[in-house]
Amino acid sequence: MGGFQNHALKVQSRLRSFCIETDSGLYICMNTFLGFGRPYVERQYNKTGQRAFLHLKRTAKMKSEESNSGTGDPPRKKPTRLAIGMEGGFDMSEEQCEYEEVVKLVILPEFLEIPRDGLLGLPEMVRDRVSSAIDAILSADSASRKQEIQAWDGEVRQVSKHAFNLQQLEGVPRIPPCGWKCSVCDLRENLWLNMTDGAILCGRRYFDGSGGNNHALQHYQETGYPLAVKLGTITPDGGDVYSYDEDDMVLDPNLAEHLSHFGIDMMKMQKTDKTMTELEIDMNQRIGEWEVIQESGVQLQPLYGSGYTGIQNLGNSCYLNSTMQVIFSIPAFQRKYVERMEQIFQKSPADPTQDFNTQVAKLGNGMLSGEYSKPAVEKDNDTAPEHKGLQDGIAPRMFKALVGKGHPEFSTNRQQDAQEFFLHFINMVERNCRSSSNPNEVFRFLVEEKIKCLVSQKVKYTQRVEYILQLPVPMEAALNKDELSAYEQCRLQAEREHRPPPELVRARIPFTSCLEAFAAPEQLDEFWSAALQAKSNALKTSRFASFPDYLVIQIKKFTFGLDWVPKKLDVSIDVPDELDLSEFRGGGLQGGEEELPDVAPPLVTPDEPKGSLGFYGLDDDDSYCSPHFSSPTSPVLDESVVTQLVEMGFPAEACRKAVYYTGNSGAEAAMTWVMSHMDDPDFALPLSGASAPSSVTTGGDPPSEEHVATIISMGFSQEQAVKALRATNNNLERAVDWIFSHIDDLDAEAAMDLSEGRSAAESVSESLPAAGPRVRDGAGRYELFAFISHMGTSTMCGHYVCHIKKEGRWVIYNDQKVCASEKPPKDLGYIYFYQRIQS
Repeated sequence: MGGFQNHALKVQSRLRSFCIETDSGLYICMNTFLGFGRPYVERQYNKTGQRAFLHLKRTAKMKSEESNSGTGDPPRKKPTRLAIGMEGGFDMSEEQCEYEEVVKLVILPEFLEIPRDGLLGLPEMVRDRVSSAIDAILSADSASRKQEIQAWDGEVRQVSKHAFNLQQLEGVPRIPPCGWKCSVCDLRENLWLNMTDGAILCGRRYFDGSGGNNHALQHYQETGYPLAVKLGTITPDGGDVYSYDEDDMVLDPNLAEHLSHFGIDMMKMQKTDKTMTELEIDMNQRIGEWEVIQESGVQLQPLYGSGYTGIQNLGNSCYLNSTMQVIFSIPAFQRKYVERMEQIFQKSPADPTQDFNTQVAKLGNGMLSGEYSKPAVEKDNDTAPEHKGLQDGIAPRMFKALVGKGHPEFSTNRQQDAQEFFLHFINMVERNCRSSSNPNEVFRFLVEEKIKCLVSQKVKYTQRVEYILQLPVPMEAALNKDELSAYEQCRLQAEREHRPPPELVRARIPFTSCLEAFAAPEQLDEFWSAALQAKSNALKTSRFASFPDYLVIQIKKFTFGLDWVPKKLDVSIDVPDELDLSEFRGGGLQGGEEELPDVAPPLVTPDEPKGSLGFYGLDDDDSYCSPHFSSPTSPVLDESVVTQLVEMGFPAEACRKAVYYTGNSGAEAAMTWVMSHMDDPDFALPLSGASAPSSVTTGGDPPSEEHVATIISMGFSQEQAVKALRATNNNLERAVDWIFSHIDDLDAEAAMDLSEGRSAAESVSESLPAAGPRVRDGAGRYELFAFISHMGTSTMCGHYVCHIKKEGRWVIYNDQKVCASEKPPKDLGYIYFYQRIQS
């Protein structure tokens, strides 16, 4: 029973909550333990011949706040500890609903129903096996939830490295037991005592604007004094101590001694303020409240029905929810996955949980059927506005697990960048549409890139495939520069006078300026000119070589500061409802232009003395170029630059390629290359070609048979699968990317298709023109139909929602809540989706 029960845990737990509370309930196959809704169980029978299914149906009723069941049980305890599955923490075994559950054995195709107590009429051996299977399935839900969530303690703190040698200045004032106030502003809550000099200052500002004004943090940045204790949390048992140097809550075993330095007797102190744990628990309990997202304070009309289905947040999965809501508002994806769902299900493998097309079709059907777009069960006495209009929605656990499998970020519960997830999803669609219609074509377009050598005046034209147009934000184009300048002066003056900062003034950037910044010529200071066989200055300009059916535009709000710390630009951009990009279409080689020779640049030796040989450059310019290079077969990389990039957290092989492809031009150029190629499938793969050792390894463990079979099932040959796995150290995800990025280089003999006697490259060439991937083209006039907004200081935190225009009105999708939008904040979006205006 052990293996059986584990399998039931794995599969049933991820299906049960999806259908069991619907009117028709859930049918679980007694052989495979896969769950099906009523419309699909007959299809499963027709496909497999399996007849015995366990039918589960339950009706949910929300428990009252005062008691667990209303029958005398003790009141439900509120969390007191930032933990999951531990004493005092969030109790994941405690259901917020009561359920009335009906269990039957159903025999297909007659749908013969046998109540559980009716099993007594079966032969003893059959009865025992069926009863054991039913018991295992019914117990799988609670056990699997514990398995998925596991116990997590957010309060485990380490002893600070400063606790035993903390410097405490002499002549500091004595701190009174109450009546504290920030010494910079007037705040009297969220105050921290610096235990070196006794300064009392307010804490950090939270993402929703509450909290403090960051004065305690600023004090540390000015003085370097590391430890502070939160006033109001000190009791004889201790207090909240934060180490700015270690950037974490810590333990201070000598807290009583450190406090006595300021005349504070810890044994006489009482708690008067919330601890950081309590504040974090409060935030976790109200993270879905309507007030902290867009259109707060407005009573919005909930919407239900087909296309208005909410999606449950599975733990920082709002980036996925918002992206998929937009994806399945596009007809091409509806046709591919929803309208063809029955064919997809018929062709699905024995384990559909691992089949991409099946899981996407299942998700799309759940979003568009309307079956799950119903009001959630509400408590009788619940009148809170943030709970009105909430749906049960759908919980795409299988989909999230599958698309995140093997990915270092999307496999976690951390917050992610919606733009990165969009490209990741597009990549997965690409992999699974090699021999069928590809809905990605609606996004795909070509960018024409022109590079002009300013010495030889010769040009080079190239085209690249894109799915997103990334627009920079030119802060110098702000329309309210005077207001911004006045705000900055007021902010600085408020700091000097220890007053709260003024109300934020947001930079207003014209959308046309963003387009002009994209189209503006970019100076390339160390371009290797094939005409000169040396470095020179050049200009690079970008234009559209084609216009897609749907244009996705990302506003590059997230950037890096001088210290490489990610930050978000707080800007308002007047994004238009209609957009005409016709003027930005490229025209290819123009009359009178001469092309640069098609010669690859060699590698510059890092210690090549500047100015020691013949150089080419412009007048009055420090640019230079050398005709002397090291042998391309023995590359010499500037390891100091490689090390510098690796220390920033980038893969070592990607850093080596960045230094190589920028010709050892320095850290800044290499960093630019890294940021521009992070989405490349082979980003972290070793440098390949004549200038680097082969990335194909012949030694080591043989490729996994399971991985080989998986790649073969995608239409590639066994030889290709083995070669790709050997090249990527048996990493399945990287191996698939490797095949796509090396499809033209695969050996013809090794690429022979085993079933049709053709190479995979030939198979691909039938669906893709010889010139490259298939792209659609048309007029460059568009209409805005959706946008994704982000709230927070970086992509690593915050919250995503999306707005979609449906049936002539804007609709806001905030996880499980779907409402008619009153004031869609189009100027604050992060990713915009335009559809072509048909002429």
